[in-house]
Amino acid sequence: METQLQQKSLYPRIAGNTNTALLKTIAIICMLIDHAGVAFFPGVTEMRLIGRIAFPLFAWCVVVGAEYTRNIWRYALRLLLVGLIAQPCYVWGLNHKWYEFNIFATLLLGLFSIAGIQQKKFFSHIWAPVLCLLLSCIIHVDYSWEGVLLILVLYAARQQKGALAAVMGCFCLFWGQGTFNIASILGVKIPTRYAFLPEGYKLTMAISKIQFGAILALPLMLIPMHIKIRLPKWIAYSAYPAHLLIFGFIRHWDQVQQLFQGLFQ
Repeated sequence: METQLQQKSLYPRIAGNTNTALLKTIAIICMLIDHAGVAFFPGVTEMRLIGRIAFPLFAWCVVVGAEYTRNIWRYALRLLLVGLIAQPCYVWGLNHKWYEFNIFATLLLGLFSIAGIQQKKFFSHIWAPVLCLLLSCIIHVDYSWEGVLLILVLYAARQQKGALAAVMGCFCLFWGQGTFNIASILGVKIPTRYAFLPEGYKLTMAISKIQFGAILALPLMLIPMHIKIRLPKWIAYSAYPAHLLIFGFIRHWDQVQQLFQGLFQ
């Protein structure tokens, strides 16, 4: 018993940055830049690269929130409600299909996985994560099963910064496979072959993948930041559906005009 207590006292509940208000603010800004790139500037790779920072920060905020929330089921209910409200905005704003679920579905499945691990009811620490990963393979959620898995591995590594860095680095290398390589940033060509790395071609190709850019979120997750920022919950939750709705109006302005003309004629 003493040994277990000593082991628990060795590590904090969360090692790293727990300033979720700041992290959510940064994530929202990066998300806006990313979605603006998708909707209006598809050829601007830099905007998509900045956007890679957003999801890992949202995932980390779920890990921190699950660890410190007073009621994890109330937290899950908030994610569910915002996800339902955001779905038509997601479909309209970014031209997705109705059966393709937005990021809140991914975050919710990750939270359910953590809840199962924490509760340990009827072996829920085993079947809950497996079930949520299977669901993310069956249904179309944003970032697919990799997004749910990222939340799980971040939760597993939450108590040690070294573990968090190692897990995030390995995951980003794995996550990048299948995505396109970044040829240049701000007009500067990115070389993939170096004379001093004759056997490092595969590594340099791997780290030049667009999805590997998610590693840029790691310093923000690792380094505690005591910048005081007030982010009301309603702003944090409404930012997602609100910006998608605005993007939808801009992208489909001709249809909106025709609709209003038909109503007032």
